[in-house]
Amino acid sequence: MTTNARRDFIKLAGLGSVSLLFPFSLSSLFYSDSKLYPPRLKKGDLIGIVSPAGPTFKKSDLSKVESSIAAMGLKVKFGKHVLSKHGYLAGTDEERVADIHDMFENNSVKALMAMRGGWGSNRILDKIDFDLIRNNPKILIGFSDITSLLIAIYAKTGLITFNGPVATSKWGRFTSNWFKKILIEAESVKMQNPRTKLDGTPTDFHKITTINSGTAEGRLIGGNLTAITSMLGSEFLPDWEGSILFLEEVNEKIYKIDRMLTQLKLAGVLDKVSGIIIGKCVQCEPSKITQSLSLEEVFNDRFKPLGVPVYSGAMIGHIERIFTLPIGVKARMDAAAGTIELLEPAVR
Repeated sequence: MTTNARRDFIKLAGLGSVSLLFPFSLSSLFYSDSKLYPPRLKKGDLIGIVSPAGPTFKKSDLSKVESSIAAMGLKVKFGKHVLSKHGYLAGTDEERVADIHDMFENNSVKALMAMRGGWGSNRILDKIDFDLIRNNPKILIGFSDITSLLIAIYAKTGLITFNGPVATSKWGRFTSNWFKKILIEAESVKMQNPRTKLDGTPTDFHKITTINSGTAEGRLIGGNLTAITSMLGSEFLPDWEGSILFLEEVNEKIYKIDRMLTQLKLAGVLDKVSGIIIGKCVQCEPSKITQSLSLEEVFNDRFKPLGVPVYSGAMIGHIERIFTLPIGVKARMDAAAGTIELLEPAVR
């Protein structure tokens, strides 16, 4: 019996003993008891806009955000420091944390949305009051650098967070519909890439590539590859065992993506997951100075030997039309069909 097999046997044997003493299912130990579901949004609710990472340079962006959010029947409240600047950051670490805490404490605010990404979320993780957030559970949504905040809050509190549009995203029909289905209508949806362009004409641009076929179930956990690898070794990451990992990236050379995926492999993350969904890698080009592997070759090298379902090309990342993915919710993926199915509502 291998080390992993012995470990799994001991774990299951221990849980089996527990199940004789307590009348609940073993699956609830992994998926229900530790999760905290935020309340769903309703028309007219107030969304708190915060800037945990990079700054917003144009004040005119605020009116654009108000219009985009109003189109979904929601209102906005901007954080005190949403337009602050501290070099490449949206204010000092203390200012950015203060806005997050204020929005979670404010009973009139029903959800938090990041203004934009950039860099800076990692810098504030050790300053976050996780007890405050646990006692005031609300929707928190964003992507890119905001991945650090989303994953840390889920890991520390069990609160379901959301990888999805930021306030300055392009809120077209596709993006808005998935946002509303998951956060307002509380649906257990099945997500699949569109087969047409914005004008309705057919396209292969959103075609998925199956790397390893098959289906898998597990908690959805993921986000920006750079953000996740920068958190390795910290106390702010969740247990990856049995999860479905989703990844996206922007503006990185292919050898750097290879390096980061290798880091995830060496850290043991890739060996624990039940499946992998790769979103869009935007402007991830080979180096012009030296010969390079293709992105497809890197994915095949890193993922094929894992033997778990994997596909690439999902509508996740720095693109105009994106899914809203709840971090921590149990889902099922089909690598051949390119689908992500939520097995439970993400809000209550």
